[in-house]
Amino acid sequence: MLKAVILIGGPQKGTRFRPLSFEVPKPLFPVAGVPMIQHHIEACAQVPGMQEILLIGFYQPDEPLTRFLEAAQQEFNLPIRYLQEFAPLGTGGGLYHFRDQILAGGPEAFFVLNADVCSDFPLSTMLDVHRHQPHPFLLLGTTANRTQSLNYGCIVENPQTHEVLHYVEKPSTFVSDIINCGIYLFSPEALKPLRDVFQRNQQDGQLCLPLGEDSSVLWPGAGTIRLEQDVFSALAGQGQIYVHLTDGIWSQIKSAGSALYASRLYLSQYQLTHPERLAKHTPEGPRIRGNVYIHPTAKVAPSAVLGPNVSIGEGVTIGEGVRLRESIVLHGATLQEHTCVLHSIVGWGSTVGRWARVEGTPSDPNPNDPRAHMDSESLFKDGKLLPAITILGCRVRIPAEVLILNSIVLPHKELSRSFTNQIIL
Repeated sequence: MLKAVILIGGPQKGTRFRPLSFEVPKPLFPVAGVPMIQHHIEACAQVPGMQEILLIGFYQPDEPLTRFLEAAQQEFNLPIRYLQEFAPLGTGGGLYHFRDQILAGGPEAFFVLNADVCSDFPLSTMLDVHRHQPHPFLLLGTTANRTQSLNYGCIVENPQTHEVLHYVEKPSTFVSDIINCGIYLFSPEALKPLRDVFQRNQQDGQLCLPLGEDSSVLWPGAGTIRLEQDVFSALAGQGQIYVHLTDGIWSQIKSAGSALYASRLYLSQYQLTHPERLAKHTPEGPRIRGNVYIHPTAKVAPSAVLGPNVSIGEGVTIGEGVRLRESIVLHGATLQEHTCVLHSIVGWGSTVGRWARVEGTPSDPNPNDPRAHMDSESLFKDGKLLPAITILGCRVRIPAEVLILNSIVLPHKELSRSFTNQIIL
């Protein structure tokens, strides 16, 4: 019996995802046509012996999240539950807080997946590795170049046994080109070190209490546990943590630009996993170039040219002569006749007028470096907005014959002229 835990964070996370995260929780943002965490759930559901999937975070269980969970349970015929933290508890605190729920039924092991990663999720391979040589912690790792490795958790392994000898989260100098993917397989024994961290936090908190205050009361900060710093770094080299290296697709999804890149990776993956999701070129339909997802309810004019790497959401209207490339168009948006949208995300219910052009600048990994990943994006440099993808928030109105270039338009704005390299409040 197996279980899976998906760590979805909460509303104060994902600030780099704004203004898109104003409308839906970041884990439900559509990437390649489906909510971000549906890719995780699909991968977990395909593992033989999977009995339950738990989502842990501190979002309020609002209507979109509840509706998604109900639909996912029906589609995958698996119990999928959301466990809400009472406060942000870090990457490990929720696992310890809900340990009884995770261990109920006696699972042999459980997967732990961060919601903000894009991957082909080689979970069955990780399970085979674990069963061949069981250990409390198995981490999925990949390689990065020397410069970009500083942005991730770095792993030094024994090349023969694959034991993690040293782990440093976002080091200041080069440690290793093997980085942590945020995808794990834990045995039930893995929760014991989390208990030790909790108890140590509790003791440290009691030492800081003012004189005369009741030391038997639980210190609120004791439940905050950081898997990477408090557990992996502490236990490295003790024969408890091992790493499995993957050469499959992987990327973090921290910003809108990285969501666009992740959409490209998943659309490419659909060739193998979900070919039915990719639009086919037909004589009477729009011209399809490369990998394109079109929701069945979308209305697309036959003279439109779509792709590569385009995702069109529910109820979208695409007019005659539209050119759409490397973009995501969200639920209910309208692109009127002869608009051109490149390297952009068009928000829910937004309208782009006739002959308008909405264009951004991609920040893709270096195509000549096979170990390159998305850079951690900074929006500003020297007080100026850096070129990046263009984002139109919810219900934005772009008039006819204007240019919106490398800009972010906040929700409910009705523009009257062109903008370049600006945040439009």
